[in-house]
Amino acid sequence: MLPWWVGTILALIAYVILHRYASADVPTNVPPGQIGEMVVGQMTRTLAFYGQFIVPPLLLAGAAASFLRRRKREGLVRNVAGDKSGENLRALNWSDFELLVGEAFRMRGFSVTEAGGGGPDGGIDLELRKGSEVFLVQCKQWRAYKVSVTVVRELFGVMASQGATGGFVVTSGTFSADARSFVAGKNIELIDGPALKAMIERVRAARPEMTVSTERVPASVQTSAATATSAAEPSCPRCGGRMLKRIARQGPNAGGAFWGCTAFPKCRGIKAIE
Repeated sequence: MLPWWVGTILALIAYVILHRYASADVPTNVPPGQIGEMVVGQMTRTLAFYGQFIVPPLLLAGAAASFLRRRKREGLVRNVAGDKSGENLRALNWSDFELLVGEAFRMRGFSVTEAGGGGPDGGIDLELRKGSEVFLVQCKQWRAYKVSVTVVRELFGVMASQGATGGFVVTSGTFSADARSFVAGKNIELIDGPALKAMIERVRAARPEMTVSTERVPASVQTSAATATSAAEPSCPRCGGRMLKRIARQGPNAGGAFWGCTAFPKCRGIKAIE
């Protein structure tokens, strides 16, 4: 779960500390009243001796797994963004689809925790954090049929019970008309396959080190992605950043939906939903 470099540093620190205790001298001739301390010292030295050969390798193994998992996420993003047909997105299994969605939100500036919904039809799959705000994500790798309103209602119920600011339902397919009608006025965003691909292309365009060549992503595809994204999410009138649908909790417009800047409370830009 930690970045690979954190695991590597922890492995080094663990070895230095354990090796120090393993090499420490423990007196054997002590007064009767200090025998207990001598026994504890001997046990600590023994545990440290074996621990210096066990704990650091485990941490390094975790670091290697984290590095490979990170590379896999980046590879999924490249494959989906570079495929104008959308077939690579539709061909993903549910676990890779969750990794892709998590990486897409991570590139949007969210802190992502993979909750592990427990399978293709499990519970909440991702928990997003940005500042003090928490967003819940349900991933549905459904290609054969539309995501129904039942899935969205379940997410709305979990959001209410956990006090989440908002939520996302992401699918490689499409949503039913009832599902789209249900989210009207609620701080839930439905992201279908084309919208997910457009979101990935937009965030990659903002990060030059991850942008593919123009041969792989034609200008027409980039333009259409930018158009689709801008139509779904307006820019903040104050800072130019991204905005999310929010629900007013107090005041004369309590219960009404509006666009709010994701940088809140640092930026308090708002915009009416037209």
